[in-house]
Amino acid sequence: MKPFIKTLLIVSLINIACTSFSQDSTKQKVKTLEQGKFYFMPLPVLGYNPVMGFLYGAAGSGNFLAGSKEDTRLSALFTTVTYSTNKQLHISLKSNVYTNKDQWMLIGDWRYFLSSQPTYGLGTGPQSNILLNERGQNLYLGDYQDGVESKELMLYDLIRLYETALYQLKRGIYLGLGYHYDRYSNIIDQITNLDTIPPIISKHYAYSKIHNYNPEKYTISGPSLNFMFDTRDNINNPYTGSYALLQLRYNPTWLGSDSFSTTLWLEYRKYFRVSKKVERNLIAIWSFFNLTVAGQLPYMGLPSLGWDQMGRSGRAYPQGRFRGEQLFYFESEYRFRIPLFSKNPDFVGGVIFANVTSASATDLNVKLFDYLKPGLGLGLRFMFQQATRTNVTFDYGIGADLKGAFFFNLKEYF
Repeated sequence: MKPFIKTLLIVSLINIACTSFSQDSTKQKVKTLEQGKFYFMPLPVLGYNPVMGFLYGAAGSGNFLAGSKEDTRLSALFTTVTYSTNKQLHISLKSNVYTNKDQWMLIGDWRYFLSSQPTYGLGTGPQSNILLNERGQNLYLGDYQDGVESKELMLYDLIRLYETALYQLKRGIYLGLGYHYDRYSNIIDQITNLDTIPPIISKHYAYSKIHNYNPEKYTISGPSLNFMFDTRDNINNPYTGSYALLQLRYNPTWLGSDSFSTTLWLEYRKYFRVSKKVERNLIAIWSFFNLTVAGQLPYMGLPSLGWDQMGRSGRAYPQGRFRGEQLFYFESEYRFRIPLFSKNPDFVGGVIFANVTSASATDLNVKLFDYLKPGLGLGLRFMFQQATRTNVTFDYGIGADLKGAFFFNLKEYF
């Protein structure tokens, strides 16, 4: 569940959970993982923001061992189904599955959205009101608002089908192929008005016309080559290890893409313990590059904040707030235990995090790293399922625009 939702009922839910846990569950011993058992943790989704209205639904985190815990990593599933009073439907299933003895690793990202998103401009530099097309004519964009105004919304439907299969060459090292399909349709730019003089248009509409895309629908489709390195001790909440992923995607027109493109994803995560006695006290780092290396992507398919597999990048900003042909992201987080309950000191934890984002905008002559947008915040963790280390997370982040947001989720952010 990508936040930017200013949750109304988080505090009361956490208070109820803490009271219940402190009275009953602190007396229970931590169970060890069992092969073949499915560990499921549901969570209600309740929230509100001016754009989506009231949001309600459910999220669930599932884990299982496909083999012995001595030689098989924990597999993870994450699903959400939400609906808003503004008729926005989000259904998603994210999966990271390890087969017996980690011989294969399967990564999935399936989504069906009837949704909307503000049409923020490209890049992390100053927003421009004028964008030049190939003929040198001026296209006048709608006034940019840093907040989320309903007139900026771009309505759209999305079908996303991503699946990657990687084979283990040696312990922790994988090589594999994937297929990725995005279909954006029924796109409506609410701010666009072609009847005015000059016409008022959204960033999405201007970009689509300049680069010869149908502003109402487009498709990205193609295979990928993947290399992965993974030594994390737990997929939900690592205490040690590293993770790296290199993914080269090729999107040809003969597979359904509206235009040819090649993209590169480079990702790295690392976990450093800072205490010999408390393994939960650690520093975690996460960084990725999402680069367009050839061809052209449609607006919604451009590298964008918050559109990673789990939708976790960019705490402090709305999903899609920064977008461009090239995107860089870095985040560091200090995680620590808060021993409120002597019989179960690992139940409550805290985090302090900081991140930075940079995005390019070729049409505006903004290059990667010309401008940086930071974010920072803090949060609480409640480990309801200790066998799988599954946390309920509650964070507050604030960005360079000094606009804060609450973030409510299951499992650690990375």
